[in-house]
Amino acid sequence: MRAFQQVDVFGAEPYLGNPVAVVLDADGLTSDEMQRIARWTNLSETTFVLPSSKADYQVRIFTPVQELPFAGHPTLGTCHAWLQAGGQAGEEVVQECAAGLIRIRRGERLAFQAPPLVRSGPVAEADRVLAALGLTDAIDVQWVDNGPGWVAVLLSDPDAVLALQPTDLDGFDIGVVAAGDGYLEVRAFFSVHGVCAEDPVTGSLNASVAGWLAERGVVQFPYEARQGRALGRDGRVYVDRDEDGIWVAGSTTTCVEGRLA
Repeated sequence: MRAFQQVDVFGAEPYLGNPVAVVLDADGLTSDEMQRIARWTNLSETTFVLPSSKADYQVRIFTPVQELPFAGHPTLGTCHAWLQAGGQAGEEVVQECAAGLIRIRRGERLAFQAPPLVRSGPVAEADRVLAALGLTDAIDVQWVDNGPGWVAVLLSDPDAVLALQPTDLDGFDIGVVAAGDGYLEVRAFFSVHGVCAEDPVTGSLNASVAGWLAERGVVQFPYEARQGRALGRDGRVYVDRDEDGIWVAGSTTTCVEGRLA
């Protein structure tokens, strides 16, 4: 039996954010077994905590269909579960994942250091991206890929972001953002078996768009992003920048705890 937690991440209150399943003491599980468990939990991500010689722990991150090199809310949720289970650390925790070593600061809220982009710049297929969203125009369309493969679309009106109802993403994982009155409205769309799905609150996307939006003058640090309202959630993501880079913070709450066979 392995320790197990289901953690709500980024919720303004518990059960309003994005859940992640965390399997602690995952040593000995094969990749196929991890994928089978992730398919069974049927959450956007399930994580598996392993020993690390380079960091406080290693994590492997699985969606129901594939392994990811990095994801934001699983990073915060896994760190929360590891600490709740007795993990010992100072003011910072270092997590090893396929994308490298990720620093996580402890404070009022856990905050992860945004990893570098692996792809950036204009999207040659911008017309296809807009068509997938049912749009004909946008302020900008850019690659902001820090592992999951995000393309970001900047709109002028947060209500237009909330009104989107895409059905076929044409192979893209798309984040859509617009500045509201003192906040940033965010939505994240991705495909599962060719079907369009929406992530309630997305740490990796919020991390990847922050620098780009700051350069465009859309946001000033620190700022708050809101995500999930179109799904009846209330996600709050707190983004800041210092000399060490961009930091993405949010609440973390254990909502389910037990043992996994």
